[in-house]
Amino acid sequence: MEFHDTIAAIATPRGEGGIGIVRVSGSLAIPIACQLFRSPRAVSPAELPTHTLTYGHVVDTTASGERIDEVLLGIMRAPKTYTAEDIVEFNCHGGIVPLTAVLELVVKAGARLAAPGEFTKRAFLNGRLDLAQAEAVAELIGSKTELSRKIALNALEGKLSETVNRLSDRLASLLAEIEASIDFPEEALDFMKVKTQLQTARAIQVDLMHLLQTASEGRLIKEGITVAILGKPNVGKSSLLNALVQTARAIVTDIPGTTRDTLEEAINLDGIALNLIDTAGIRQTTDIVEQQGVQRSKAVLNQAEFLLLMFDASHPLNEADIELLQTAKSHRAIFILNKVDLPVVTHAEALRAYCPKKRVVQTAIPEGKGIEALKIALREELLGGEFVLGESPIVTNARHKEALRRAYEGLNYAIESLANGMPPELVSVDLHISLDSLGDIVGKTTTEDILDRIFSQFCVGK
Repeated sequence: MEFHDTIAAIATPRGEGGIGIVRVSGSLAIPIACQLFRSPRAVSPAELPTHTLTYGHVVDTTASGERIDEVLLGIMRAPKTYTAEDIVEFNCHGGIVPLTAVLELVVKAGARLAAPGEFTKRAFLNGRLDLAQAEAVAELIGSKTELSRKIALNALEGKLSETVNRLSDRLASLLAEIEASIDFPEEALDFMKVKTQLQTARAIQVDLMHLLQTASEGRLIKEGITVAILGKPNVGKSSLLNALVQTARAIVTDIPGTTRDTLEEAINLDGIALNLIDTAGIRQTTDIVEQQGVQRSKAVLNQAEFLLLMFDASHPLNEADIELLQTAKSHRAIFILNKVDLPVVTHAEALRAYCPKKRVVQTAIPEGKGIEALKIALREELLGGEFVLGESPIVTNARHKEALRRAYEGLNYAIESLANGMPPELVSVDLHISLDSLGDIVGKTTTEDILDRIFSQFCVGK
């Protein structure tokens, strides 16, 4: 990939719309605009002020001077642009035909088609964004909930990078002190004592661990979680799905075995994306189709990350119920005791006898009883209590989590070496590993292969 040339791409989603944008970045961006753009004011794009929009037309100057589209031309001059290069944007009518026609003219005029993520990669290579901020662009575009959007925006604004850089600076200072003692062992310099070095390293380790511990919540908020609703037939699984989705998504009847297959629906639970799976009732049956549904339900039980296990309060526990209760011991789950509006035969204590630590929420779904309590319980179980997004960064990226883990591990080895009186050369090696791992997050020590993998996941035009 060459970075001295000029690139172009359609920067808006394909399909029909009011506006579509062809974005051009590089040294030829403004000359290309001068070649293709005609304004009623007869002003050249080269004369236009930066960060302005000008009305006009894109004209095919290679043929008969035909007007291709009526556009607004955006001029943004380096370095205060997304890529830190000259950028031109043709704001066209949002159909694939005019956009493609304008893009083809731009390429004929000297640009080349941009690779996926190349605009953002240029922003990184030109120092406009660090790598963590660049990845936050993709996370912001792909955010599924309002909470994930806020976390991605915080990272884009540099909150994570600031924290990582502060940790790196502290590690670098400690490393410099230790390496100075190696290089000048006989000099009468006031080096930090080993005890103080150890205290400093442990203080950095605590802050590093705090950041690393946000990764579990961050992954949940970013990616969501698969939640399976399981129980015997006619216990109320489909009614629960409809209540949570707030629409009649699943067919509900009084006939046991109505649901024959799994049914999936996504909801936003206070910033957490839940992929709910309604399953066929688990029971012994001679119906061939229902048997397949039961088998799929059992497969979902093993694949889901969280379970909502439903039981009928108006009937005693049977063999299928007890099988679910036994299974729940090795899964994250909430028990739902449904139909408590009817004469209750099975009480919460009967469920807790099998799994004392599992939560039990009592519901009467047609009346809406217990639905809000279930939502609160779900949020607390998934996030470990109330989650408040503050100024501190949240780690949502798996690559960042792995880099932090390596940084923590390297620092931990260094601490062990210091505590055991090992030579400073060994301490230095481990601190270098830790420091380089932190550098991977913001792109200070990242290889070209890793950069290619990261930016290849971006959409074209960003």
